[in-house]
Amino acid sequence: MQKSASASSLGPGGLDLSDMFFKPIQNTSPPSPTKRQTKISVIGAGNVGMAIAQTILTQDLADEIALVDAQPEKLRGEMLDLQHAAAFLPRTKIIASTDYLVTVGSDLCIVTAGARQIAGESRLNLLQRNVALFRGIIPPLAKYSPGTILMIVSNPVDVLTYVAWKLSGFPSNRVVGSGTNLDSSRFRFLIADHLDVNAQDVQASIIGEHGDSSVALWSSISVGGVPVLSFLEKHQIPYEKETLEGIHKAVVDSAYEVISLKGYTSWAIGYSAANLARSILRDQRKIHPVSVLAKGFYGIDDGDVFLSLPAQLGRGGVLGVTNVHLTDEEAQRLRKSAQTILKVQSQLGL
Repeated sequence: MQKSASASSLGPGGLDLSDMFFKPIQNTSPPSPTKRQTKISVIGAGNVGMAIAQTILTQDLADEIALVDAQPEKLRGEMLDLQHAAAFLPRTKIIASTDYLVTVGSDLCIVTAGARQIAGESRLNLLQRNVALFRGIIPPLAKYSPGTILMIVSNPVDVLTYVAWKLSGFPSNRVVGSGTNLDSSRFRFLIADHLDVNAQDVQASIIGEHGDSSVALWSSISVGGVPVLSFLEKHQIPYEKETLEGIHKAVVDSAYEVISLKGYTSWAIGYSAANLARSILRDQRKIHPVSVLAKGFYGIDDGDVFLSLPAQLGRGGVLGVTNVHLTDEEAQRLRKSAQTILKVQSQLGL
């Protein structure tokens, strides 16, 4: 499945013309040993996985993309569909297989695979099925790419990032969840929409659980470098806390609304994951709210728990957690969010 049927065998009897098509340059030196190719593997060829792969392709983030899925026919179809766009995209090798051997040597493995909830099924039972699924995904990725960075996108992302960390045996800096990176983008969009400014000029973060117990950091929001709440207070401009809570609730409900309208989310998470991939593989050292091992930060000391904190990402994975000032209320909500996740984790038996 790794090559399409056309390959380079166009000559009589399937003769490989690739070495005959060009006249070689004489007295050449080998490529620099310091220059290496970047490989990204995407596990799961569903709507989310393919949106991520497509965004990575268009942003020229990898020299090679490997796709893995349990459905061979759909997987081959997705691979061919991307390969057929080669004339419009940066040169990227695209391979696919149901065998995890195809991921060997990956710099970054992005896991989007997950079980779908059955009607009437409890969230705990769904989570346990996803844990069973991860037992067949994470160990082979760790085996074939022992130096890779794992990025978990599958939901519930915080608990499954913890599961991936336990199953891989990797140090915590090389296991990261997409977390609230997308939530924060939705947050910035809504604030920008309220103020009629560009979302890129809004600095705002959602941290904690990627879910109902997430925490909006209102105290540190700024627009064009101007702290919003302190500006309003300084100029005695009244605002209602209910309005702020309403914006946060809209962020939490955003995914549900998209799913109710189109059946799934894909494009926004595709851009979010590619955004994280760029920061990691290009060693951008940018700050992202992503799911990391939170024990020891912001008073979270009760156990090993992954949730979103403002973290610096680079070629080594998670390089550090930003020491953002939290109000007492924000810190309390963050610790409560950690307890919510820990309560679920305690039922997994890992």
